[in-house]
Amino acid sequence: MRIQLYFVITEKRGVVILKKAIKFSVLIMMVVTFIISGLTGVVSADDQKGKTDQASTELYNKIKKRGYLVVGLSANYAPMEFHATVKGEDTIVGADVSVAKKVAHDMGVKLQVKEMDFDALIGAMKTGKIDMIISGMTNTPERAKEVLFSKPYMFEKQAMVIRKSDQDKYKGILDFKGAKVGAQTQSVQAQIAKQQLPNAKIMPVAKSNYIAAEIVNHKLDAGVLASEVAGSYVYQNKSLKVIYPKFVTPTAPTAIAMPLHATALKAQVDKSVNQIQSQKLFPKYLKDAYQVQKVNQSFFAKYNKFFIDGTIWTLAFAAISVIFGSIIGTLLAIMKIGISFILKAIANVYIEFIRGTPLMVQAFMVFFGTQIIGFNLSPFVAGAIAMAINSGAYVAEIIRSGINSVSDGQSEAAASLGLNRSKALRYVILPQALKNIWPALGNEFVTVIKESSVLSVIGATELMFQASNVQGASFKPFLPIFIVAMIYFVLTFGISRILNLIEKRFV
Repeated sequence: MRIQLYFVITEKRGVVILKKAIKFSVLIMMVVTFIISGLTGVVSADDQKGKTDQASTELYNKIKKRGYLVVGLSANYAPMEFHATVKGEDTIVGADVSVAKKVAHDMGVKLQVKEMDFDALIGAMKTGKIDMIISGMTNTPERAKEVLFSKPYMFEKQAMVIRKSDQDKYKGILDFKGAKVGAQTQSVQAQIAKQQLPNAKIMPVAKSNYIAAEIVNHKLDAGVLASEVAGSYVYQNKSLKVIYPKFVTPTAPTAIAMPLHATALKAQVDKSVNQIQSQKLFPKYLKDAYQVQKVNQSFFAKYNKFFIDGTIWTLAFAAISVIFGSIIGTLLAIMKIGISFILKAIANVYIEFIRGTPLMVQAFMVFFGTQIIGFNLSPFVAGAIAMAINSGAYVAEIIRSGINSVSDGQSEAAASLGLNRSKALRYVILPQALKNIWPALGNEFVTVIKESSVLSVIGATELMFQASNVQGASFKPFLPIFIVAMIYFVLTFGISRILNLIEKRFV
């Protein structure tokens, strides 16, 4: 009865302490927010104007000083930007890349292209990862609140892709009642589809090249796309047809996006855009992009290097994650079973937070968060750090359970031999624990190989990222994924067999 009463009282005290801790944390956050808002809010009109003037020239001067321009894009939008093998090398090409080269040339600097998902481009520019976005981005009122747009270098017509066999069925907007119509998520075409095809079933699709494949396979009846992109799909697959169903907004301005207040950079970019328009260069850029697509090679001759590179980088991610994850996990496990309350608390918070949040979120936090504090990490480095941090939390629990599985008699025997706690752990407990946890550690290695696919969202080069590039360039959504699936299977199966052989050495 006393024991039960003790636990009830302890639990009640714990709840009271937790409530007080939450209230105290909220109070601290309010005070900090108030101080920050007060410090940032007391700015005179002249000071604000001075800061705006400084910001308008700061980026432009920075680019000129370092000698290269960093342009962000999503290279799965042929013929605007896509991957191709040029002189045996994987190269990002397309009309938008030609525009980027023109802008960099006119500024007197070199061009550096950074690739990532379209959804991540604006965030990357806001955090300083890239200087501008040239990725078929349409100037919309919503985006104009977040970025500064150049003059349009192209006005895209809005079109629809259908099966050629359905050309008599679908001609105008009203004909799509009840039809399944695909549109890329967060695109202007998605907005047009929702607003101007009210009786159709609008299906959000992650990437534009998936739309054509789903139409061919009868999963979609049609897709809303920019006319140039739609033309590329029809060029690659003769069973498709482009139609123009007379949308209310038939064209959309495509422009270069830059950070807000970067007016000096905009002025320079607008000069390049004016020349592109006056000299009618953009049609030439499109023609060059089509010529690259026309190169007559077999699928594997064109894209085998993509899969090889992706496999190498995937294994690199896995190796780094397991090595550093094991180091982090071991330290956390020792902290968690130690006698220090502070170290235990730190280990518990770390493990619970990492295990309670998705790896994708952690990758974004490392990639963009480090930029805010002044570290410009590459996608590979950011991805490797995120993977190691994530793996460390799981390895910590594996090692902790392994240590706990060793009988107390081993610790007592070590103490009787004169070994202190740290030496007993190092020479007696951990070697025995390793034998018990080896299968779980091996499984973590296999899991890490598969989880690296998440890093494609920040532009880290690995298998899924390369598969996406091949999908965008070849307009074949299934074959690249199937090849990647087979590569993953070979990697995981082979590594599992090797780990099993090592495990037998422990028996």
